[in-house]
Amino acid sequence: MKRSEKIKVGVVGVGYLGSIHARIYSRMPDVTLVGVVDVDPVAAKRVADEVKCEALDSVEALGDRVDAVSIVVPTSLHREVSEPFLKAKIPVLLEKPVAHTIEDAEAITSLARATDTLLQIGHLERFNAGVIRLAQELTSPRFIEVHRLGTFTPRATDVDVVTDLMIHDIDIVLSLVPSELQYVSAVGARAVTEHVDIANARLEFKNGAIANVTASRISAKKFRRIRVFSDSSYLALNFEDQQIDISKPGPKTGESEFAPIVSDSIAVEQKPPLDAELEDFIACVRSGRAPVVSGEAGLRALRVAHEVGQRIDESLLFKD
Repeated sequence: MKRSEKIKVGVVGVGYLGSIHARIYSRMPDVTLVGVVDVDPVAAKRVADEVKCEALDSVEALGDRVDAVSIVVPTSLHREVSEPFLKAKIPVLLEKPVAHTIEDAEAITSLARATDTLLQIGHLERFNAGVIRLAQELTSPRFIEVHRLGTFTPRATDVDVVTDLMIHDIDIVLSLVPSELQYVSAVGARAVTEHVDIANARLEFKNGAIANVTASRISAKKFRRIRVFSDSSYLALNFEDQQIDISKPGPKTGESEFAPIVSDSIAVEQKPPLDAELEDFIACVRSGRAPVVSGEAGLRALRVAHEVGQRIDESLLFKD
């Protein structure tokens, strides 16, 4: 593909998030948004009219005309919708989680590998500018603590809080710790929905690192923060403002036996993570390089999320 050529893209699923995908693509100078597909033809036409593209009536109609596709449909449909594109070797950006079941996730990632087709999983927080800078500043993490707390909304109540929210931070932790996961323990509670609404997981790695991850969708206010203790520094990131506080030993002064602790803030240039994610996807399509969040990374995060869910279920059965 010539660098001067525009990438022809389609979006399957134009609900709340999918419609945002369509709007972002429509603004990108090196992209032509060919069309959108949705089971609701009214929604498809509304979004298509807004972003000046076609509303197509099937995945098949889209697949013949695009170089790449965003799939933003319910998780239970990920395998069914993504497989035709992967078989046709059309690069896919698949919203997180990669699938509803491990079996489907393995099938999707195996097909992408077999056809040598780009598969990127939409773990959005990896494109948070603060998370990117945190990873650059970090060496040898020993303890990580993450809180992702939100107020209750009716969205995504068909799944538990682990699959809905905690999986973001599971993916981040797995990307930060260069070691295999050794042990998982977790507790949770159902408070509003039929699924677990608040959860805490402890992830222990073979190199001794530990992560404590908490997620809630029933909190009084929104709070999203990660703290990382390493051998040489302490870093704290607020996901909302994408700024980092850092404390570490400074140079020794005078006759003191200990180095003074120096605290500072790192100003991170903010950018909407979804814009950054879609731009990176298009760059991968154009260059052929591997995505930041591959299918295998998405599968690993899903496996851990499922293990967390199993540990919570066991704790609830024991309680009952």
